[in-house]
Amino acid sequence: MSTENLPQSPDQPQRKPRVAVVFGGRSSEHGISMVTAGAVLRAIDRTKYDVLPIGITQSGRWVLTADEPERMAITERRTPNVEQLAETGEGGVVLPVDPANREVVYTEPGSVPKALGEIDVVFPVLHGPYGEDGTLQGLLELSGVPYVGSGVLASAVGQDKEYMKRVFTSFGLKVGPYVVIRPREWEQDESAARKKIIDLAGDHGWPLFVKPARAGSSIGITKVEDLSGLDDAIAEAQRHDPKILVEAALRGREIECGVLEFEDGPRASVPAEIPPPDAHAYYDFEAKYIDSTPGIVPAPLTPEETAEVQRLAVDAFEAASCEGLVRADFFLTEDGEFVINEINTMPGFTPISMYPQMWQAGGISYPDLVDRLIEAALRRSTGLR
Repeated sequence: MSTENLPQSPDQPQRKPRVAVVFGGRSSEHGISMVTAGAVLRAIDRTKYDVLPIGITQSGRWVLTADEPERMAITERRTPNVEQLAETGEGGVVLPVDPANREVVYTEPGSVPKALGEIDVVFPVLHGPYGEDGTLQGLLELSGVPYVGSGVLASAVGQDKEYMKRVFTSFGLKVGPYVVIRPREWEQDESAARKKIIDLAGDHGWPLFVKPARAGSSIGITKVEDLSGLDDAIAEAQRHDPKILVEAALRGREIECGVLEFEDGPRASVPAEIPPPDAHAYYDFEAKYIDSTPGIVPAPLTPEETAEVQRLAVDAFEAASCEGLVRADFFLTEDGEFVINEINTMPGFTPISMYPQMWQAGGISYPDLVDRLIEAALRRSTGLR
């Protein structure tokens, strides 16, 4: 792709809506965002939309990239990165921070900026901080550009597992036992912070799961079987986020349910079950994306259990003021109770990901799902709503 081939005038008659697919980003989930973007780019109906792929490098630079989704795949157990697809090593893309102007500009050092035409909607397929957490959504709100998915508040709540749990609890949704260690706690009194975690194990037993509070894709998570593994687990989580969350293990089945916003409101998908992976201690990053551990769709639940988890998934969507899409993850405990673990406001969206698989089981194909999300974003205004 070159800038010369892009439409230069924002006033073309009867032009197709232009979708900017934004991916990559500064988080540790950069590579998975790339894989998601490749799937979305393959699925978008090019007879209906013009598409502008925009990558964000791991250093935070916005760049034009090749529209080559086949290069955005995991190869030899490695995830791709934006730098491999960037059109140039120095040029950058700039979005206007002006609701009256949606024109994207391409700049290179020493060259006259080039207008690339207007964008009508952004499909942000970023995962983790600096993209899924409300930061990009805030920029798009300032720019007056519609976008797929939840707004600033819901995106921030969906990223921060502590406040997500606080919101769910306030709306009557049951969450599992946990403690949070903030960076200041750790810096001021490391032994007291560690004691909070040990007390959690004393109350609920081992194992514990030590997680970055604001990360996803199971990156930085350690299943800790006893006290001897705790310090290494804390260090690994803090590598990704100075604020960490420690959860007691819940005995039960892992059940997921998708939520999609239709014109008449959100609806829940067919639920899925994540069976314990044979080669992994739990459903970690490698089990999800490298070894592609398959889920069971639909989950083998009773009609009453299916209805209950679907109701709870929509309740979680509404509790966090979500828009567009959400994947809600639950444990079905041994006593038959659903406990919500988390939501993802921009869940994994590759064809093998659970969110599209659950909707496909309900009769909505992957390309149709992408189209519905874009159409919903185009219907929705930016600003307070």
